[in-house]
Amino acid sequence: MRDRIVRRGILPIAAVAALSAVAGCGLFGDGDSHRGAAAPSGGRAGRADSRSVTALRAVEKATTKAGSARIESTTVMGAMLALKTDGALGWSHGSVGTLRITYTGGRLAETMRNLNSTSMEARLLPDAYYAKVGAPFARRLDGRHWIRYGYDDLAALPGGSGAYLTDQLRDTAPIRPVRLLLACGAVRRVGEETVRGRRTTHYSGTVTPANLSGEDAAALRERLEQAGVTRETVDIWVDDQALLVKKVEKGELAGGRMSATAYYRDYGVKVSAGRPPAADTADFKELMTTRGS
Repeated sequence: MRDRIVRRGILPIAAVAALSAVAGCGLFGDGDSHRGAAAPSGGRAGRADSRSVTALRAVEKATTKAGSARIESTTVMGAMLALKTDGALGWSHGSVGTLRITYTGGRLAETMRNLNSTSMEARLLPDAYYAKVGAPFARRLDGRHWIRYGYDDLAALPGGSGAYLTDQLRDTAPIRPVRLLLACGAVRRVGEETVRGRRTTHYSGTVTPANLSGEDAAALRERLEQAGVTRETVDIWVDDQALLVKKVEKGELAGGRMSATAYYRDYGVKVSAGRPPAADTADFKELMTTRGS
């Protein structure tokens, strides 16, 4: 029983939280409508205009150059889990960051609350993701408070989900939604809007695996299919420095509807994450191979 709780409780929740929080500070999805989204409705969207494509290429370049940012997000994964995330991520020399992830709703959040845990600290390093668990979980891990998820170990999981998770954790720059808009061939400029006191330009598009094209299409299509995405609406708000201020992703997954909203600020901020003490860390691979199901 003890091992079953560890494997079905700590490990899946921490992995889901990692993916939800780090993938641009949110995955795909549904959730409350955001003001001014004006996303395309049914039918074929119009072709992307050249000015929008040029603008989004500039966002790609500026975001990569910035190297880091502070982030905050909300994510809803159907009835399974809702999260709030706050922290900072860097992407200049591999993934580095610290996040505070708070469970706000859903079945997994209720499980965590029953174990007296409502939030989790997460640290990203270039080779692994670390999740800090509360005292009740630590007792099930022989007193250790951290779980290490090595990226190579996650990538080796069967079914493709591990590889998808690893890709997200290794690539924390918030340019995935930009590349999706470029690849869908139907991005459009909605207009100028003020977001948290900053003047921005709003771009929108609808993405399906079938409508992706261009040099990034194959990799993006594979990621969507691995995540079970059948349709996704992407909206981004970009400032006059060609940097994301806000992004909203809404869509249909094979397992239900999901949503994510993220805000970005303080690009170029210094980000560091210390590796937890080895004596206080349990390894994901070890837990999965040595504990019973």
